[in-house]
Amino acid sequence: MSKSESIEEFYQKKFDFLPDNLQKDIGHFNVFRMEDCIGDDKPPMNYSRRDFYKIALNRGHNIYHYADKSVEINGTALMFFNPQVPYTWELASGKMSDVRGFFCIFTEAFFTEKIRGNIGDLPMFAVGGKPAYVLNEQQDAHVSSIFEKMLDEINSDYMYKYDLLRNYTTEITHFALKTEPSEVLYKHPDANSRITSVFTELLERQFPIENPSQRFTMRSAKDYATQLSVHVNHLNRAIKETTGKTTTHYITERLLSEAMALLKHTDWNISEIGYCLGFEEPTHFNNFFKKLTNHTPTSYRIV
Repeated sequence: MSKSESIEEFYQKKFDFLPDNLQKDIGHFNVFRMEDCIGDDKPPMNYSRRDFYKIALNRGHNIYHYADKSVEINGTALMFFNPQVPYTWELASGKMSDVRGFFCIFTEAFFTEKIRGNIGDLPMFAVGGKPAYVLNEQQDAHVSSIFEKMLDEINSDYMYKYDLLRNYTTEITHFALKTEPSEVLYKHPDANSRITSVFTELLERQFPIENPSQRFTMRSAKDYATQLSVHVNHLNRAIKETTGKTTTHYITERLLSEAMALLKHTDWNISEIGYCLGFEEPTHFNNFFKKLTNHTPTSYRIV
């Protein structure tokens, strides 16, 4: 797992040039056909975070690796990626040169106007949110038409083209949200849900672990209760009622998923991974991992 890929690195890697409109202070936006950027002769996409948002319409049989999860989709998928979560994807069948679709990239500064408060608050971009929306043929055609409009507009001389591009991007996000039940927009139906949501956000802020010197430190329910200014028993009851899990179980599951991601996607040694996850001794990490998976970290890495 490497540091976040910058927009400059994206352009240099894919096209070996930097665009003229790369102005971070006022935001950046661009849109591409997938086939112009992906092929058997192109470098593979690394598993890492990017310092920009991305919306992609991919067709075919693909596997998406997003944070600690892997999602296999055979068909058309509308994918949303945010700067907080590392990701990559791989072709499950065929050749990379057969890949078709569209994608756009943009910085947070590109959205100078408020979109439901903040674009990062939308369910598809929120940490722990749902990044993948499977589309049927009719939905594919509709979203493709929006991307085609983007491609036409990005190459136009229209004075207000970026305002229009911003609207097209917003239209895609709301189209995705409308494919889901409306209740996904309501995060906090009660106090317990609100506490659980804030707890989850605190937990997720510590991930992903991006270098061996980074360290996971908030390991106990008491750590989070102190941060949230609630009694630990109150926190435990809220999380148990909302998720059906204990606070300790919830933290343990997230710690394990990060351990699995680091073992699969980095070349760090076992001691480094254990230390950055908060284990003082390699044997403690080994015991933790084996108890939960029936594998040692070393054997899991080579499976």
